[in-house]
Amino acid sequence: MFKHKDQRVGVFIDTQNMYYSARNLFKRKVNFKNIVEDAVAGRKLIRAMAYVVATEDGQEKPFFDALEKAGIETIAKDLQEYASGAKKADWDVGLAIDVVQMLDTLDVVVLASGDGDFLPLVNYVHSRGRMIEVMAFGQTTSGKLRTLANDYTDLSGNKRRYLIGPKLDGPKASAKKSRTIAQEEREVPEKETGDTGGFFMEIEDVDDQEESRTRRLEF
Repeated sequence: MFKHKDQRVGVFIDTQNMYYSARNLFKRKVNFKNIVEDAVAGRKLIRAMAYVVATEDGQEKPFFDALEKAGIETIAKDLQEYASGAKKADWDVGLAIDVVQMLDTLDVVVLASGDGDFLPLVNYVHSRGRMIEVMAFGQTTSGKLRTLANDYTDLSGNKRRYLIGPKLDGPKASAKKSRTIAQEEREVPEKETGDTGGFFMEIEDVDDQEESRTRRLEF
């Protein structure tokens, strides 16, 4: 796709999709700063927004601060806890609404997510005469999403740029079975080294990305 410097770009990051994809596929952490930099590609950035989950104790603040330092605006939603003990935090609708509301100020929408639930959004953006680009990890990207996007970047193809930090040791199977959905996870900033300019998240291994969307994030 032809890109030129006068294009107005909005970057919308499905943070959980990015995080769990990197964690499950590579046991690594996401370099959100580099993702946004390559999404903009020298064009006019209008807004870069990361959709995140906030917990009651607020320990995720260091992670939010790291995003802000990288020039990424955080849009937080409180973790919903139900009487059954289930926890849910799904940003799909909120992200889509923000894209729709901002389309008049954008020429290009960059979606950082491989979630096929965004297909209706892609179709709507095209119907309004705008372009949409997708950046995601190839192994967890919807085939239709990849096909419909005006441009697609497979983050798995350049792990050095889009992943940071050492591999994390996965827990043994017995440990995974003993964990509950309410057990704490942690995300902390990484010390900047070399040209990474990023930060990382640490979390216990998960078996299923959809299940992981309901797990509690604690930073």
